Amino acid sequence: MRLFSRKVAKNKSSFRRFLSKLENNPPRGLDLMAVTADMEMWKKTDCLSCANCCKTMSPTYTRGDMVRIAAHIGMTLTEFQKRYLRKDRDGDWVNKTQAGQFLDLGDNKCRIYEVRPRDCAGFPHHTKKKMVDYMHVFKQNIEFCPATYKVVEIIKEKLNRYTRPQ
Repeated sequence: MRLFSRKVAKNKSSFRRFLSKLENNPPRGLDLMAVTADMEMWKKTDCLSCANCCKTMSPTYTRGDMVRIAAHIGMTLTEFQKRYLRKDRDGDWVNKTQAGQFLDLGDNKCRIYEVRPRDCAGFPHHTKKKMVDYMHVFKQNIEFCPATYKVVEIIKEKLNRYTRPQ
């Protein structure tokens, strides 16, 4: 993780500028490029070796998430909210603590994986929407998620290859 932190510290500004350029002037085929980069990245990435998302971020819990998880662990919705969650400044339900309270720090596995919040199930949201519409998520996640960092790196390399003079 230290190596990743150093890479981010060194490249975060240039990656954010790159993402802003893409947002303001998206190249043709950007969404396909993002999907392809995402597939390429997952061939080489094991989230269990990192779990930085669970250690440094909190999902937003929907009412459905809370009801499902509370039932799974044998609590009422109110008990679950009081014990594990708090409302953030936007009024969203989030974890009270970091690392996520359901993360086993020994093996980086989620103890409620089968019923985890939808936000967790979709993370890191690379192909959730058109890339331009979700650029703010890419900008945020490059410093927390090695998978997102790698997707942006792949897209950047591909675009540089196509725009370099031959």
